[in-house]
Amino acid sequence: METADGRAIVGVDVTNAGSDAGQSAPMREQVQRRTGQDVKEHLVDGGYIGLASVDAAAADGARLFAPVPEPRMKGADRHQPKRTDSPALAEWRVRMGTSEAKGIYKERAATVETANGECKTYRGLGPMLVRGIAKVRCVALWSALAYNVMHFGRQLVT
Repeated sequence: METADGRAIVGVDVTNAGSDAGQSAPMREQVQRRTGQDVKEHLVDGGYIGLASVDAAAADGARLFAPVPEPRMKGADRHQPKRTDSPALAEWRVRMGTSEAKGIYKERAATVETANGECKTYRGLGPMLVRGIAKVRCVALWSALAYNVMHFGRQLVT
């Protein structure tokens, strides 16, 4: 996880789960522990999103910015609340249909995805040469540290 403004990587973890769904709450908790600040807005990719994640973010006091999945029923508007939605889910669906929320979500390409790409290309987060969660987590932490040092070091030089 990184801050969109400063582009610092402030949270790192790994999992052997087949999907990122359900990982947004643990990342928010980690970032809050590390920074001592509450996460007010959380920008996540579609893989992180599960309906329970939206409710969990709202319970944590965070506004989640993530794409609303395509509805199963053809022609249905994904940004319209469903009868079965919790208040948090309904608000999220409507909010993500606004141009403001869509603009915020577009920030992923220029922030998070550039950090991910740099870490994969230059900082060892390509194919792993180690095995086991603890070792992979160590590589991920070193990668994030190297990214932050290089990113902020460049800013000091210029």
